Amino acid sequence: MTSVDLAPPVAARPATDAPLRLALISPKGPLYRHRGGIFKRSLRYAPLTLTTLAALIPPDVPVRLTLHDEGIEDIPADLDADLVAMTVITGTAPRAYALAREQRARGATVVLGGPHVTLLPDEAARHADAIVTGYAEETWPELLRDFRAGRLRRRYDQSPELRLDAPVFPRRDLVDRRHYLTTDVFEATRTCAHDCEFCVAPAAWGRRQLQKPVEHVVEDIRRTGARRAIFIDLNLVSDRAHAERLFAALVPLRIRWFGLATLLATRDPELLDLMARSGCRGLLIGFESISRANLRRARKGFHDPDEYADAVARLHRRRISVMGCFVFGLDDDGPEVFAETARFVIDARIDLPRFAVATPFPGTPFHARLEREGRILSRDWERYDGQHVVFQPARMSVEALERGHEWAWRRVYRLDAIARRIAGSRVQIPLSIASNLGYRFYARHLRDFYNCDWHTGPALARRPG
Repeated sequence: MTSVDLAPPVAARPATDAPLRLALISPKGPLYRHRGGIFKRSLRYAPLTLTTLAALIPPDVPVRLTLHDEGIEDIPADLDADLVAMTVITGTAPRAYALAREQRARGATVVLGGPHVTLLPDEAARHADAIVTGYAEETWPELLRDFRAGRLRRRYDQSPELRLDAPVFPRRDLVDRRHYLTTDVFEATRTCAHDCEFCVAPAAWGRRQLQKPVEHVVEDIRRTGARRAIFIDLNLVSDRAHAERLFAALVPLRIRWFGLATLLATRDPELLDLMARSGCRGLLIGFESISRANLRRARKGFHDPDEYADAVARLHRRRISVMGCFVFGLDDDGPEVFAETARFVIDARIDLPRFAVATPFPGTPFHARLEREGRILSRDWERYDGQHVVFQPARMSVEALERGHEWAWRRVYRLDAIARRIAGSRVQIPLSIASNLGYRFYARHLRDFYNCDWHTGPALARRPG
């Protein structure tokens, strides 16, 4: 893990009439790096965090604003900012800390926020002049006003009573659409009512789902003129009543949309029918495991592997494609799990299967349990990306988990497996073919791209293209 930043904090900028030079940065790890990474620009959708923070800047704070998504562009070597704010996930924490050290040395004040900062605020605070925990709808405007007035505090925490009732329309005009598959990315809710052991959401934000008024979501879509939309909500159907109102409001828009849900949605034919009428054309579902013991231990016992195939078929009958996600390395997984899961994925005709290595993110019950059991092998946060093994598996070696994970990716994205899945699904065939070929490239280059040396050298240096 990156060593502790011992640089003294930079004093808050005194009040002035000049516009605040503000840089919003999303640092990235090797998977999403634009040079040499797996996902090229055409396969990325625009993140909402930076554009939402831009929309939350209060009108009484004049700014000269720049946005930097390091997944698609270099951060300028001569970045000129009074205040640098970064959103941090665990896998990008080392990069964020390196950037913070560089920018503080240049005289900028650095603010860190995001899931990792919320989970490990004391660690993050050692690398920044101020941190923001939780969601920023209330605290970000307050921080900007404080900085402008020369009274920046060290920490800003989300109120437990936070609501999302005020309309906030992300500043999508500030990003270059040419760099992304789409900028038509939306959210209607935040966090999830479930408490899965390995999930960051309940640990960072709790289980009380925050919901935007449906009319605000609809207005956001209308303003963009979107015909296709991606909802990034962790679980769109966590609250059935809210989901029903949202889907009904989407029907007149005649859009096609993709989102995330749990398997519980497939048990509700009426809601599924409304979802399909509203324009749903694809769902990401975290099946997680084909082992009941794993699901119970992970607090996801509401999933039943015996109904997985029927659930996929119910979605396909409504012309909804399925991106199915599975986790390898949970305690009931032995060396046989890779072949068994791959066989199920192909037989069930899952349109786009995805696999991840179980990752004990800090602050989660999963991390706490493995730490008690003495099974955490690495605290290099850059390796906490869902693709590296950072703990001792219960029923196999670290090497077996690494090899099996890679084998499963390659197996389900062999050309014969792709053909069988697409022929059985028969949902959005042209898009499915293109997506599967993209993931085939990913599956065949895991070992080439998953490395942890891209950020070495000066904080803003770049590996040769």
